[in-house]
Order: sequence, then C-alpha cells, then structure tokens
Amino acid sequence: MMKKNKIFVACDSTNILKIKKIIKDTQNPKLKVGYKFGLEFLNSKYGRKFLSKLKNKIVFADLKLHDIPNTCASAVRAVKDLNVNYLTIHISAGLEALKAVKKVSGSIRLVGVSILTSLDNKGLKEIGFNKDIKKLVLHQARLAKKAKLDAIVCSAQEVKIVKKVFKKEIITPGIRLESKINDQKRVLTPNQAFKNGADWLVIGRSITGQGNIKKNMIKLIDHLER
Repeated sequence: MMKKNKIFVACDSTNILKIKKIIKDTQNPKLKVGYKFGLEFLNSKYGRKFLSKLKNKIVFADLKLHDIPNTCASAVRAVKDLNVNYLTIHISAGLEALKAVKKVSGSIRLVGVSILTSLDNKGLKEIGFNKDIKKLVLHQARLAKKAKLDAIVCSAQEVKIVKKVFKKEIITPGIRLESKINDQKRVLTPNQAFKNGADWLVIGRSITGQGNIKKNMIKLIDHLER
C-alpha cells in the first residue's frame, strides 16, 4: 500500500460553522489530513471551546510562540487541556526558550518555525538580518536539532537544506495549486514540495478559499497523482 500524503488544512476563520464544514468536506481516505488552527481562530470567542471538544483529529495549534522562556513554557502548559498534537514556536525565540518549552510539552510535538514564508531577503534586511534566507534557515535548523524539536516549519524551497541537518518532520506552508501567491513570497506546488522531501504540507486558500471544498480536495489529489 502506498504511503498517504500528509496535509494540514489551514482553518483560517473565526466562524465555527465554516470550520465544521471545512473539517467535514476535507475528509478523504486518500490523504492523511490534520487541521491547523492559527492565531485568528485560537483567539476567537468560541475557538478554544471548539478545540477542547474536537475529538479524533490531528490538531496543529499554530501559536508561533515568541517570548521569554518562562512565558513560552507557561503558554504551553495553558493549552494542555486542548487535544493538541503539534504546536509552533519561533526558533528565533532562542535556544533557552526552545528547551524550556520542550521540557513541558509532554506528548505535544514541538514545531520550530524558521523564517516566515511571507519574507524574502529584502524583508529580512529591513528587520536587520544580514544573512540570506537559505543560510539563516540552515542555521536555525541546527538550533532546532540542538533543542530536540520534533518538527520544523520552512518554505518548500528550503526543505533540501533543512534535511541536511534536521532529520525529523518537515512541515511546509506556502503551497499553491496555482500561480497566485497572495502574501507569500516563497511558494511551490504540492508535488514540488513533496519531491523536495516535505513530510506535511499546509494548505489553506487553495482548498478553502474559493469554490467547492470537496472539489478542491479532488483537484489536489489529482495533482498529487500526476
């Protein structure tokens, strides 16, 4: 039997009915599907309650923690009552913060976020980084390994570099079925990302943004079977 491709569907809405529909319409036996909830949903009025009741789903809490070690660790403890399988922290929060979170994370898989896919080299320079993206991502991958993180988020374009030093799961956002890139700078198609060695893809707009979600899922599967 072929190994199933793994996809996180980005649930970017505060509308619970819409989220329920996304979950229902993206169930597909040909793929392993998880659900990514970001700051928009997790900070919404009913978001936390919804997640506390969600059962038998792979849940990715995209909190992107970035704070002092104690605060990061406390935040992880605070979401322990939710059924979270994956949780993100910025690698740039520093080694101490990464280790502090790892210490309290228990069965939650900690995901280190490298350079956001909305940034390019120009954007990095504006913040004050003088390394180029690829060098910086490689540097961060080494740090993630040192902190014993369980996974890394990076652009599909950097997967090959990350794989050289980081041997656990690699999750790639910035995936587009078509050429519209919106606010992402470093994007690839699902096939390109898997070919580069990604373990999970995060797909939002291409599936939930326009048209029929079920049809979009079929379109994605057709693309992957090419």
